Amino acid sequence: MTKRALSWGVLGASNFALKTMAPAIHAAKRARLAAIATRDTEKAAPFAALAPDLRIHETYEALLADPEIDAVYVPLPNALHVEWTERAARAGKAVLCEKPIGLTVRMWNG
Repeated sequence: MTKRALSWGVLGASNFALKTMAPAIHAAKRARLAAIATRDTEKAAPFAALAPDLRIHETYEALLADPEIDAVYVPLPNALHVEWTERAARAGKAVLCEKPIGLTVRMWNG
């Protein structure tokens, strides 16, 4: 039985995502770097060099709406972690979020 690769999307083109997480996702068995969300196509270019079939979305919402994306990596600024982790989960995606998940307990509890 062959299992389908888990298709990952990355919200934003952070340096850590480029240097560490994207290569790790790309190298992992049964995982593939499938999409990135960034308005800056120049920042997407090194990711596309790693994964030539990479789809580039201009908004985070567009990546979350992509039916081919199974999981999302969130390397955004800390203040955006809760919002985009929740949005990704509501979109039915598995989520790997950078730390911290939130800046305060209140932020997480709403």
